[in-house]
Amino acid sequence: MFKRILIANRGEIAVRVIRACREMGIHTIAVHSQADESCLHVQLADESVCIGAAPASESYLKIPNIISAAEVTGADAIHPGFGFLSENAHFAEVCEECGIAFIGPSPRNIREMGDKSRARDMMRAAGVPVTPGSDGTVPTADEALKIARRLGYPVLIKAVAGGGGKGMRTARDDAELLQGFTAAATEAERAFGNAEVYLEKLVVNARHIEVQLLADNHGHVYALGERDCSIQRRHQKLLEETPSPALSPDRRKRLLKAAVRAAKACGLRNVATIEFLWDEDAHEFYFMEMNTRIQVEHPITEEVTGADLLQLQIRAAAGEEFRFRDADFEPHGHAIEVRINAENPYKNFTPAPGLIQAVHFPGGPGIRIDSHIYSGYEVPPYYDSMLGKIIARGRTREEAIIRMARALSEFKIEGPSTTVPVAQALLADVRYRNGEYNTHFLESFMDDVFSVS
Repeated sequence: MFKRILIANRGEIAVRVIRACREMGIHTIAVHSQADESCLHVQLADESVCIGAAPASESYLKIPNIISAAEVTGADAIHPGFGFLSENAHFAEVCEECGIAFIGPSPRNIREMGDKSRARDMMRAAGVPVTPGSDGTVPTADEALKIARRLGYPVLIKAVAGGGGKGMRTARDDAELLQGFTAAATEAERAFGNAEVYLEKLVVNARHIEVQLLADNHGHVYALGERDCSIQRRHQKLLEETPSPALSPDRRKRLLKAAVRAAKACGLRNVATIEFLWDEDAHEFYFMEMNTRIQVEHPITEEVTGADLLQLQIRAAAGEEFRFRDADFEPHGHAIEVRINAENPYKNFTPAPGLIQAVHFPGGPGIRIDSHIYSGYEVPPYYDSMLGKIIARGRTREEAIIRMARALSEFKIEGPSTTVPVAQALLADVRYRNGEYNTHFLESFMDDVFSVS
C-alpha cells in the first residue's frame, strides 16, 4: 500500500481524497496555487507545497511543478481528482516514468477513451449500442453537411477530445451546421489543443444516465449502479440521483451489463463511468463516452452502495485484487446530490466569486456535505465555481427529495450568490417529483420559473 499520496487538485475533491487517505493511514501532500494558500485542503493535509501562481495554467496544470513537488516530498503516488490533469494521458505517463503511481486508469485507457470517435468505434466492436453518427472524425464542413443530411436534423457536432460541453454545438438545419462546425472546431482547438470533431444524431427526448465502474489490475470489473444526470444546463450538471427513476429492473440490468462489457473491451483498470443516452421514445440506450476519472457525483453511489470509491481507487492502483460479488454493491435506498455553485441564476448563471462572510451547513438524518468552504473563505475567480455538494439519502426517492428540500432550506451563506434557489424550485416542481424530466428540462424550467436576464 502507498505511504505518501500527493493530491494534484484543489477544493472539495482534494478534501475528499485527504479524508479517504486519513482513514487508510496514508500521509497526504496538498499542492496549491498562490491563490489557494488558505484553502481547506491545504489546512487538512499533512503537508503542502505551493506549485505556482493563481492561474491554473501556471499551477494545477503545470506538470513539471507537480512532479517536482511529488519528488521533493517523497510521494509514491499521485491522485489527480477530477478536472485539471485527471484525464491527461501524458501526465499519467510522466508519473509512471518517474516511478510515481498514477491513481486512475492507465495512460492507454485515458488516451483511447479521450478520443470520443475512437471510443465509439471500440464500443461498436464490443457490441455496445452507439448513437447514430459519423464514422470517425469529419474533416470538413462540406463533409459534415452531407452526413447531417443523411442522419437527419437535429445533430450534434462534438469535439473528439475533452468534455464539459466545450467544442459541442447543436445544428437544426444546414445554416446552423456550417456555423456550428467552425465554432465547435475553434473552441475545441482552444480548449483541448485538438480541433477534430464528429457528428451524432441528436436524441431529442433523452436522459443522461451514467454507470459507475470499478476495475482492478487483474481483470475484475464491477458496475456499481447508475446515476441519472439529466438535470443539466449547457451540459453542466446541477442535480444527480441514483437510481434513475426512468429505468425498470430489466432495463437497468441490460444497461449495467453493457457497461461492464464496454469496460472489459477497453481493458479498464481503476474507476471510470460509461455515459449513456437513454432514448425515452425508442426505449433504447446509446453509448456516449467514457470518463476515465472519479466523477463529481460519486457520493450518491457511495451512499446507496456503502462503498468508498476513493479508497477503492487507491487500493486498485496499489495492485490489490478485488474479489467482490455483484451483490456486494447492490444499492439500497435512493440518493440525490445538488451542486452548490457560486453563480447568480438570476443573471444567466454569472460566476460570483468573493468573500464568504458566514456559512451554515445543514445536517440531520441522511444528509452529507462535501465542501471546502468556511466562514471567511475567499472564493477565487480563477477556478470552477463549485463550492460543494449536498447529498441526501432516503429509504425511498420521496424521502430523499424531502430530506434534500429540508437541507437546502437550512443551508445559509452570506456573500456570493449561489444556485441553491434553482435547486429548491426544482425539488418543488411536480414534474421533477414525478421523475418526468430529460436533458432539456432545466433549460425550459428556467424559462418557465426563473426570470433570467
